Amino acid sequence: MEPNLSDSISGALWSPETGIIDSHAFMGSLEKDITESGGDLAYSSDVVRVDRDEDRCGWVVQVITGDSSDSLFVKTLVNAAGLSAPLITNTLLPPSERLKMVTGISHLIYPCPETQGSSHGFQSLGTHLTLDLQGNVRFGPDLEWLSPQDGEGPDFWSQHLTANNIQLQEMHQAVTRYLPKVILDGLQPDYVGFRPKLAGPTGGFQDFVIRTDFARGGPLVSLLGIESPGLTSSLAIAEHVVEHSLGLDTSSIR
Repeated sequence: MEPNLSDSISGALWSPETGIIDSHAFMGSLEKDITESGGDLAYSSDVVRVDRDEDRCGWVVQVITGDSSDSLFVKTLVNAAGLSAPLITNTLLPPSERLKMVTGISHLIYPCPETQGSSHGFQSLGTHLTLDLQGNVRFGPDLEWLSPQDGEGPDFWSQHLTANNIQLQEMHQAVTRYLPKVILDGLQPDYVGFRPKLAGPTGGFQDFVIRTDFARGGPLVSLLGIESPGLTSSLAIAEHVVEHSLGLDTSSIR
């Protein structure tokens, strides 16, 4: 195992095929595949309304891009809106079917998530160690629950995009459980990310939800609670949607 690990660590799972990728290059590759296949991309566009079109058996999606607005007609709507995905789904379903919402190291090291003595249950992945493509070491994620205050809209989380030192001590304690020689002064905040949770701190484990509703407006596929490892699973999720949710054959595009 890695040198300098805590003496309390008695074993580990060896995963020789685990690695890291350039997430931006990955998205650029997907962008290229879409455009070369005749697909269109609408960047910096906000979805403001979605309506069923029963006559054409599809959906009309209204978007705003800057100062202009437009509408798109689609036969099948895949809702992969991340943090806002449940809000979009709920506007399209009858009340009885709506979602209930809550508010020198050479290896990647992933400690097992702990539940004993923790109010987070399995809601946190554990403070693990990862390397980026520049060889920098990152520890994380930690976990801080956020809920909107009275009067705040669905984008309330955008006010919390700046990393700070508030939880650095707690982060250091988590790291030194398996790397005891890491010093507090050697850590600094990096970036903030938000994960779409479908259950609160006491709600227990909640896996990805891939929900298909065959409404009169056409198929509606909602990808809900797609947190980590969402990027790793993205291609498998897309294949699942096409094959299982929509019943289409993907063998010709593999």
